[in-house]
Amino acid sequence: MDEKEIAGLISVFILLLLVGIIITLFIVFVRRKNKLVEEKELAKLAFEKELSETQIEIREETLRNISWELHDNIGQLMTLAKIQAQLAKERPETIPDVAETIGKGINELRTLSKLINPEALKSLNLIEALQLEIERFNRMEFIHSKLTVNGTVRKLNPEREVIIFRILQEFFSNTIKHSKASDLEVTVTYGEEQLEVEAKDNGVGFQDDADFSGIGIKNMRNRAKVIEADLTISSKKEEGTSLLLNYTYQ
Repeated sequence: MDEKEIAGLISVFILLLLVGIIITLFIVFVRRKNKLVEEKELAKLAFEKELSETQIEIREETLRNISWELHDNIGQLMTLAKIQAQLAKERPETIPDVAETIGKGINELRTLSKLINPEALKSLNLIEALQLEIERFNRMEFIHSKLTVNGTVRKLNPEREVIIFRILQEFFSNTIKHSKASDLEVTVTYGEEQLEVEAKDNGVGFQDDADFSGIGIKNMRNRAKVIEADLTISSKKEEGTSLLLNYTYQ
């Protein structure tokens, strides 16, 4: 075999090697692309599933809240108005008290109507939804609550706002049911690139995640992961519990 034939074989070998490398790289690229598409689709399905479950939970929580308010607040106001009306038969000067009590009941019903109307709920942004929760806690005297908003409020993706609200709603529920706290503070800060939400109570706290995992911390973290938010929940025994959520605008 002369030098030309050897050179020709080497050229063919190099050409075949290059073709092989190109084909291999193409296959790797296609596989990675397909994997990314598959992961993106799975993430989308997971988000849609989480959103659906979250919306159902919010509706259920809303119905429970309405039931409590009808029984514990409006029911008591109407009972008081009935007693006052009966007394007014003998003491007409107390009629203004009856009118005032009935007026309070009407105002409470108007507030509840915002929660009963699904379309009204859909139109609420995160701050409006949180404000309704805070007002309800104070009105029902569950806990002394305060909402502070820093920065310029900006409209986020409505679906992600729903999930953020549910994370906070679950924290509120745990605070009211288990923390024995007297105060709840919520601070929402709209930064240039991130939304920061901090909620803290002055309750009994817990020592580690094991004390809290059975009442929602796992759900809150899973939901934060779905919207790619950073969530930190910390607590000290007898000093209270705090939640810090950072969400980068998308």
